[in-house]
Amino acid sequence: MTADHTTEAPTYPFGPVNKLDLHPRYAELRRTEPITRVRMPYGGEAWLITGYTELKQFLADRRFSSLRATEPDTARVTPLPLRKGNLLSMDPPEHTRIRRVVAGAFTKRRIDALAPRIKEVVHEQLDAMAKHGAPVDAVEYLAVPVPVTMICELFGISYEDRDRFRQFSDIFVATSGAPPEEIERSRNELEAYLGELAEQRRREPREDLVTTLLEAFEQKDRLSETEMLRTGIGILMAGHETSLSMIANVLYLLLAQPELWAQLRDDPRLVHSTIEEMLRVIPLRSVGSFPRVAIEDVEIAGVTIRAGETVVFQRASADRDERIFDNPEEIDLTRSHNPHLGFGHGAHHCLGASIARLELQLVLEGLIERFPQLRLAVPADEVPWKPGLIARCPSALPVEW
Repeated sequence: MTADHTTEAPTYPFGPVNKLDLHPRYAELRRTEPITRVRMPYGGEAWLITGYTELKQFLADRRFSSLRATEPDTARVTPLPLRKGNLLSMDPPEHTRIRRVVAGAFTKRRIDALAPRIKEVVHEQLDAMAKHGAPVDAVEYLAVPVPVTMICELFGISYEDRDRFRQFSDIFVATSGAPPEEIERSRNELEAYLGELAEQRRREPREDLVTTLLEAFEQKDRLSETEMLRTGIGILMAGHETSLSMIANVLYLLLAQPELWAQLRDDPRLVHSTIEEMLRVIPLRSVGSFPRVAIEDVEIAGVTIRAGETVVFQRASADRDERIFDNPEEIDLTRSHNPHLGFGHGAHHCLGASIARLELQLVLEGLIERFPQLRLAVPADEVPWKPGLIARCPSALPVEW
């Protein structure tokens, strides 16, 4: 089947983003048209993938270019396209070259070595919650400080310096939540900040990710200055903004359905399967993915995507595909067969998957131990959410025990 451009494509997104709900149109498309044309908020039309098999094939296919999607006329959900020089906007072999530089910071050995420190940070925050007394905001006291502390330490940044990058992070990941000029300014400010850190490490090298990136830049053939700065920004943003959003979302979902929290509390052995189920079912991205562009004609599931056409996807829809998952709309903390795509697939599989899982594990284990009667302090419908951002996240999560 080839593209039919004679009928007008539906407008995407399909409706307003509501908490962690997925618009019902995704389920309909998965069953009837898992690759379909949509009109994007910026840049015209694109293909939208909603099915699991189709998405997994797409993610592994190098004929779809992330670099081509940095052009200003690319169909997309964000006001500005990704900048070149970021891991997310690269294709192999450049992507492979830069990923190899930073991968050493995320090996299993390095992440396992971080476990005692993450656990220490988690329990420091749980102490602070207990000292404050109920009700307390779990976003402020737990979801933010745990991943932000760890990304600060990975980069060799003082935790007290966190506001230097935190003030730009929500703007950096805005869809409708900020005008293009503010997004551009946040990008420039973050590049300047990373440049300052690199200058500091040039004078005083440390065992941190900034020094690793700087050393690769100074070898010339491994990283350009732009690649050094934008790779650093990409990891900095993903390492705290995505993780804090996921921690907050997991806690919200477990506490909004108290029977889920009770099940986990009564059987802490379910922590690992709970994390995988949360990664499957939570639609972290408010709307479709960062785009990719076909560099030649590609056929997926009988649909021909022409060279130059743009493709986006909704990962959370694919992870509810009835062809792959039993009772996919049900949250099953004991689910054993769970090949979700929560961290992606193929060349762009998330580098930080191990540390993200570990942070979630230690947060949940700490809460079960310290606050087994944890519950929302307000009705679930009254939990406030951040508007207009790429990642869904409560702006506050009042809890008591």
